[in-house]
Amino acid sequence: MASPELAERMSQLKPEGLSIAGKAETENIGIEKIIQNTLAAPSIRTLILCGIDSEGHFAGQTLEALVRNGMDENGRVIGSIGRKPVLANVSMNEVEAFKAQVQTVNLIGCLDEAVILNEIAARKDQRAANLANTNASANVFKDTLPMVTPTQPAKVPQPLTATYKDPNQVKLDKKGYFVIVPKDKTGHILVEHYSNQNELLHIVQGENARDLYWTILEGGWVSELSHAAYLGKELMAAELSLKYGFKYIQDKA
Repeated sequence: MASPELAERMSQLKPEGLSIAGKAETENIGIEKIIQNTLAAPSIRTLILCGIDSEGHFAGQTLEALVRNGMDENGRVIGSIGRKPVLANVSMNEVEAFKAQVQTVNLIGCLDEAVILNEIAARKDQRAANLANTNASANVFKDTLPMVTPTQPAKVPQPLTATYKDPNQVKLDKKGYFVIVPKDKTGHILVEHYSNQNELLHIVQGENARDLYWTILEGGWVSELSHAAYLGKELMAAELSLKYGFKYIQDKA
């Protein structure tokens, strides 16, 4: 869960049967990303929840509660103990399809690589046995998953291209927080802007921190000087990670 070193180690080991390894620190945006990525890969049938759960957010406990209980009509994960377990950017249909596709294995708190690797191997063998017993293939699993109605297009704004602005002209206003994602393959930095209710409002991409920073300021997407300073620092760190090849992990605001 919130153990990036463990996720990195699993990715390096590449055990047979592992599709993807990653971290999840938040009980809202982090869970939404897992749902979207899992639905895009129907061969993923098991999620092993391991590593230290995020303090206060409890992303692992929230994910397990979601698979077990689902979410209510307001998007709140039923049974979550996280601070704000509201999924604003996925539909009920997507959540139900996600629940039907996967099962969870609770190893929350476990940092023992041997235990995790044994669980991956056991799940791989179990999947192979199930396929053999039913004469099924990966395509059969894919075809029998529930149909998913995509989230309404209005919730997915088109990316904007960052434009240059005079760094001496600063315009600040209210709203939101940001998720920063450097894209190694394209050399771009992607920034997602969310409201305080975790609704995705804007997506902007650019090649350098400065242009992104001033595009965001002109859009009125920040409300406090301290947040603006934090944003500038994180954008520069993301730019440097692309330039020098180190792994970028966004600092907590």
